[in-house]
Amino acid sequence: MSAKTIANGILRAIAILAGIIILGWFFYKIQSVLVYLAIAAVIALLGRPIVLFLRKKLKFPNTLAVIATMLFIVSIFLGILALFIPLITKQSKNLSLLDIDMLKEKINSLYLETLQYFGASTGSVNEIISEAHIEESMLADLDLGFIPDFLNTFMNALSTFSIGFFSVLFISFFFLKDRNLLQNGLLTFIPDNKESNMIKSIEKINNLLSRYFAGILLQLFILFVIYTIALLIVGVENAIVIAFLCALFNIIPYIGPIIGGVIMVTLTMTSFLGADFSTVIIPKTMYVLIGLAIGQLVDNFFSQPFIFSNSVKSHPLEIFLVIIIAGLLFGVVGMVVAVPGYTAIKVILKEFLAKYSIVQKLTKNL
Repeated sequence: MSAKTIANGILRAIAILAGIIILGWFFYKIQSVLVYLAIAAVIALLGRPIVLFLRKKLKFPNTLAVIATMLFIVSIFLGILALFIPLITKQSKNLSLLDIDMLKEKINSLYLETLQYFGASTGSVNEIISEAHIEESMLADLDLGFIPDFLNTFMNALSTFSIGFFSVLFISFFFLKDRNLLQNGLLTFIPDNKESNMIKSIEKINNLLSRYFAGILLQLFILFVIYTIALLIVGVENAIVIAFLCALFNIIPYIGPIIGGVIMVTLTMTSFLGADFSTVIIPKTMYVLIGLAIGQLVDNFFSQPFIFSNSVKSHPLEIFLVIIIAGLLFGVVGMVVAVPGYTAIKVILKEFLAKYSIVQKLTKNL
């Protein structure tokens, strides 16, 4: 092998590596756009049956069917948001957010009941607080400059949400209007002799992800039912809304159930704020924790294995590693899209690189 051939091979490898790095940097910079596209694709996937029903059964024109479907989806979204208004109002009332004196009184009562329940001495705790000068240090370090910072952060978050919301609606409309729009866009970057492979990949990805999202909906419904029963037994107000919120957090793998559990326990305790701590709050909280445990056991040993094995054709350990890696690279969003993205990559690898043994082993169940 000549020196020129070796040099050309090294230069080619460097060029490929540089191209991969630049492409990765580009995707990192436009990650919000990729998220919008992913969410819009999911909405289009879920809304496609409604569009087909309106077109075939009710004889709607295609554009009118898409508009009706989008209005239906937006109505569901706004309806879900409206469900949380009574919950927020109730919790605000329970915490007496508009009556500082009553709030202090309830917190002090809860503090004393907690100490009494765990057998601590109020005198010793007060002595520690007094010696540490906690109240003076808190007042000394209090910076009211956080108020404008908070308002700026809130307005930026609201602006980002509004842009994302309308972007997703806009993209979803055209994905539903022209079901081949995304496919044609992808085929633009594919050589002519590979277009049939890409079309097969897209069809298989659609089938797998349709089953996956149907499984996710089943998973959330099972958790919602279990959580609702637990909260209704305890007697928590707005039990259905709280159960729905906590079940929805389960979309985020591994971290979501913890967040949902903390929210459910917190809302349970604040719902009974002012009642006896040892005979009311603690027992009801324990019942809710039992409901959470039952929900997670059913989810971990039934729902998740069913979804991963029958929909995306992947082993649970394989999925676990993919989710962890995606979380380290892209945070919470990466964890949410890890499974659909990994499934799509496996399908594409099988269609284009099936001759390699590692690809054959990785995609043998597809």
